[in-house]
Amino acid sequence: MKVKTNEGLMNYKTIWFDKENNIVKMINQPLLPHKFEIISLKNYKETALSIKNMTVRGAGAIGATGAFGLAQGCFAFRGNLKDFWKHFEQVYETLKNTRPTAVDLVNGMNYVMREMEIGDSVTECQKLALEAAQRFADEDAEHCRMIGEHGEKLIKNNSRILTHCNAGWLAFVDWGSATAPMYKAKRNGKNIFVFVDETRPRLQGARLTAWELSQEGIDHAIIADNAAGYYMKKRDVDMVIVGSDRTIGKTGDVANKIGTYTKAVLAKENGIPFYVAIPMSTLDWNLNSGDEIPIEERNPEEVLFAWGLDENGNRKKIRIANKDSVARNPAFDVTPAEYITGIITPRGIFKPNELSKLRD
Repeated sequence: MKVKTNEGLMNYKTIWFDKENNIVKMINQPLLPHKFEIISLKNYKETALSIKNMTVRGAGAIGATGAFGLAQGCFAFRGNLKDFWKHFEQVYETLKNTRPTAVDLVNGMNYVMREMEIGDSVTECQKLALEAAQRFADEDAEHCRMIGEHGEKLIKNNSRILTHCNAGWLAFVDWGSATAPMYKAKRNGKNIFVFVDETRPRLQGARLTAWELSQEGIDHAIIADNAAGYYMKKRDVDMVIVGSDRTIGKTGDVANKIGTYTKAVLAKENGIPFYVAIPMSTLDWNLNSGDEIPIEERNPEEVLFAWGLDENGNRKKIRIANKDSVARNPAFDVTPAEYITGIITPRGIFKPNELSKLRD
């Protein structure tokens, strides 16, 4: 996607693999929007840490990072085939244990593992791992592009769209899920305006989605999370499009960034269509309902403190809450299918109770 740099307008993906040096490269997202930086991760433990500390975040991007990290760990191994698979299990578990809610991580690694099983030597397994990881990443980008193709048809000229958190290209390998229909609409000449929820406490909307929309030249305004209902009631919002970190295939229940459930309830109360955009890797066919989704609770400091630039342009962490208070910090919530108008997928738009049609 487009990034304005000192060298001019450049095209970037969120994450990619340097095969020659066995390095995973990615955009350093915590520094955005104030600084654009590419970082290099030299081994699978560094790659795992990048997921855990949210240097990379977003369902598809986590999935691709897990797939590349698994291939990276495989490529670093030297030894016989029996010991290789023991090493593989260690790499797999290290990556798996970084973030519990987004199912793309496990789906990405399982995709790589299935493709490797036919390998009859260490060298062959390593080759198959890299090829599979690259296919998974490429499919993520293509799925998002197709989400854009289908979702763009829902957007009328002069539409006013609300989105929550960042389900943009930074959350995937390219295009994004919730943003892909917006980018397609813009490129097809439609005039749109986007309300960007700030998305406390990590402010992925204010920091990342707004930055993306600015790169694309899309009119937008950042709003406080609590302001969304105000604009909905005023009829200033025509539709809501959000992403998902895990969608239950059997029911259509959706886990997404904390606050998504609130927006879905408000949208239904105000008669506003509420859409969820997902690639295929976000579907979970194993769990029976959204109540079974593990919800990550993150460091309370994310609520008590904030990062930003001071008047001298220096990046600083400051406390914004009472010094004697504690905080709770669930990272996700679950939106029941009854609040969802439709789910935008690479294969079309479906009602939540129609997702079984997507099962291969």
